[in-house]
This record gives sequence, C-alpha cells and structure tokens, in this order.
Amino acid sequence: MSSYILAYDIGTTGVKTCLFEVDKSIKLIDCASRSYPLYILEGGGAEQECDDWWNGMAESTREIFGRSEITPDKIAGISFCSQMQGLVLVDRDGKPVRRPMSYMDQRAAEEIRKGIANGIQIAGANITKLIPSLKITGAVAGSVKDPVWKYKWVEAKEPENFSRIYKWLDVKDYLILRCTGNFIMTEDSAFGTLLYDIRPESRGWSSEMCEMLGVREEHLPDIIAATDVAGKLTAEAAASLGLAEGTPVYGGGGDSSLIGIGAGAVNVGDTHIYSGTSGWVITVTDKQIVDVTAMIAAIIGADRTKYNYFAEMETAGKCLEWVKDHLAKDEIGIYIKKEGVPSDYEEQSTSLYSYMTEVIKDVEPGSGGVIFTPWLHGNRCPFEDPAAKGMFFGIGLDTGKTEMIHAVLEGVFYHLRWMLECQDRRVKTSKVIRFVGGGALSPVSCQMLADITGRVIETVDSPQNVGSVGACAVTAVGLGLIPNLSCVKDFIPAAATYRPDKARHAAYRPYYRTFKKLYAANKTLFRQLANAK
Repeated sequence: MSSYILAYDIGTTGVKTCLFEVDKSIKLIDCASRSYPLYILEGGGAEQECDDWWNGMAESTREIFGRSEITPDKIAGISFCSQMQGLVLVDRDGKPVRRPMSYMDQRAAEEIRKGIANGIQIAGANITKLIPSLKITGAVAGSVKDPVWKYKWVEAKEPENFSRIYKWLDVKDYLILRCTGNFIMTEDSAFGTLLYDIRPESRGWSSEMCEMLGVREEHLPDIIAATDVAGKLTAEAAASLGLAEGTPVYGGGGDSSLIGIGAGAVNVGDTHIYSGTSGWVITVTDKQIVDVTAMIAAIIGADRTKYNYFAEMETAGKCLEWVKDHLAKDEIGIYIKKEGVPSDYEEQSTSLYSYMTEVIKDVEPGSGGVIFTPWLHGNRCPFEDPAAKGMFFGIGLDTGKTEMIHAVLEGVFYHLRWMLECQDRRVKTSKVIRFVGGGALSPVSCQMLADITGRVIETVDSPQNVGSVGACAVTAVGLGLIPNLSCVKDFIPAAATYRPDKARHAAYRPYYRTFKKLYAANKTLFRQLANAK
C-alpha cells in the first residue's frame, strides 16, 4: 500500500515543496516552489526573513493540494532538507530575536580573529584550540562563515538581541519549531555548529567546546536523529499550511546530508557533486578524516554509521544566476544573440540556463583563452578567503558573450575538479560520480563536467529535487517503509551517463593549471581591494 510524504527543500533563494509516493520506489507526484530574497548587506552581511521561508511553504503547499486528488489527511509524514550553518536565534516564545544570518554571512572577521585566528597557528587556527577541536568535533571553526562566529558577532554587536536568546537553531530546525512548537536540532545541524562531540562514547554537545569558544550551553537545543519524529503538526501550523493537525514531523537534515542520499550516493566510497546556489564534492567514508590545509572534513550526515567527506565552494549555480542577470541579457531583453530567438521564447523554454548552455555548446575548451574564477562571495575550499573575488582572466578583442558564459561554466567545474583532487589526497573518490542539482539539468553541463574532471558522470531523474528525495527517504526509514538508508540506492537508478572525451580532457589541462594559480597570484590584491572599501 502506498504512503505519501511531504518534503520541503529550503534553499537560499527559494523553497521547493514536493509530494512523494513511497511504495516499491520513491515517486515524485507533484511539486511547487516559491522564491524569496537573500539580503546582502554592507560589510559581508547575508540575511533572510523567517516569514519568507514560512510563507513560501504555505503558498506552495496549498498550491499542490489545491490541484491534487490526494488529501492532506493522507500525508504520513513531513520532513525538511535545508541550507545549513545559518544562525536563527529565538526567544522563549519561538520568535526570532533578529533576522537569521545566512551561511554566507561573513561579518564576523573580528570575532574569529579574537576567538581562534591568533597566536601560533596552523591553517589559520590557534594551535591550542585547533588540536582539542579536531579531537572533539573532528573539524575546526576556521571560517568566518562558521555560525559560532556569527553568534559571537551578535553577542558583541547586538547585546540587547543577545540577551533575549533562548535557543540557537539552524534554518530547518526553526521551521520544525514553527511546525511543532519543539526546540530541537538534528545531529547534522548540531555538528554544523562545531560544538558537537562526535566521539561515539560521548556524542552530544561539548561543554569543553562551549567554554573554549564562549558559547552558553543553555542556548543549545535537544538533539535528535534525521529519522526521528520531532513532533506533531500543531493546530496553528496546520491551519497556516493547509495540512492536517497531528501529522508527524520528522527531523530530516541539511542539504549536504540529504542531497547525497537523494542522489543515491549512500555507501562508503560513493562520490557525488552538487551544483546549486553553492557547490560541493562529497565522498562517503566510514571514518572521521580532516584536511585542515584544504578546509575539508568528514562531517556527520543523516546516517550515523557513516561520514560525508565534504569540500564546499560558496557560489556555483549562483555564478550562472549572475550570468543570467548581468551578462546574458542585453539592452532589449534578448538572450545571447538577436537572431533566431522566438518572441515568446521565455514562455516556450523550461529553463533559461538550458538555453544558455545550448547556445555555448560549440565553444571550444578554454573559451578562447578566457578563464573565470567563481569566487563571487569569497571561498572556503581548498582555501578559506572571504576576500577572494570572481574575475575574467584573458579577455581579448575577439572575446564575446558566448566565450564569457562558457568560461563561467568552466570556472565552476575547474573549481569542483580542484576540490575532487584535494579529496583524492585522503580518500579514494569514485570513478563514476553522481552529478545533481540544477547544474545537472543541462546535458552540455554534464558533458563538460565529465571532460574537465576526466570522470564518468551519472545523473538521476529530477536532479534539482534530490534534496527533497533525501528528506523523503529519511522519513520513509523513520516510518518503516524503507529498511535503512543504505537501501535507498536501490530506489534511485542512473538516468543518463556521460563519458569524458579524452581529447577535450587533454585540451583542458593548460587552462586548469592556470586556473589553480590565479588565487595565489592575486591573493594580496584581493585583500587590498577588500581593505580599500
């Protein structure tokens, strides 16, 4: 007998609500989405509004059930996949004390300097704090974007707001609170605070880490597993969402935990690449590994028996969004070229990004000598530098929009290859890689990734919805519909396969070598520009 699960994918720029049927497979029945803003502020700030998330959930949920034969009372469980390492500070009534700070927020430069980036350092962290942090958490809060420094920023800059804090939550966990009234955090979100003791004999909040970094342990909520029930939908939340009161709400997880599950990359040695707003390379391991020199760590995910060796870049698909908004459009709204574009193109096309990649498909590797660096909001791996910037290198008189757009896509994939090769220093990445996220919708992008990395690339059905598929899967495990998370791979076969072209892979080598040198060659200049503001 079929069961129905509702999954919310809470991204940086919008919410995607997906209705699934689970029987002998995970089948997407319907989905709806709503967009919302990301507020970029002076000094590196990046914030969002809690009501934007909630209203997007409510509108998209009502849209689905407004046209579905499935009624809300048939939903067996609700779950979430969301952006991670946000900072949502709430009072005792569950009300935000200030706007949530996104994972992209990088205002806490002074706080990280005072807290850990001082004295004798290794990889930018004080050695007396680095060593115990690695021992306890398996990682280190070495990035200005890590939420603990945002927390310290609020403490230093907004003491009145700080005094009102009851609990510190992540994005998904705030929405669970709003659904159930319960203050909880899933294990992967707790790990993301870098205050969580990962050692099997003492898993939980670390008093030692809280004391070392100046965090009040009473601000931290109870921890549950991804497959646990977090609570039941309250009458107020049910009325707002148009769902049935009492519907079980499951823990779910963050995007870096659940996208791999939705991709079917669930067993040790499986590697997947994600290109959404941000991008990453993750390889599943059975042990804790960290490479502080490259800012890569094996993090806790939805499956407690495994780790995700995680390398992240801040802007991947966001670079293509920048292209759409600032490069692909010309003065009268025609994309790429004026010839041959139908007047009703936007209505006919399902994706402007697919159109862009189709137009650039015949550009040769290297984009005529133009290289793009995708560091539009700083970078994390394999170097941590909030001052790093995007740039076009090698523009000539014969460079056109097609070459520049092609170079942007190449730049994102060069960086993903760089992180993949950094992972290969510590783990064995898979020869066949699952590629997911919006970037995997275009066959041109998939083939380019195969040619640049030299790996076989597989995609799955609806690669843009894999976060929701992952949220559905952990809920299905919690409901007993799927035996365990390792079995999820059987539900998610490959939909297409792309094999690298040897000649094109060879042609990319000199451009890739140059790409990797651009950061070191411009590091000082990036810092000078940042200080000039």
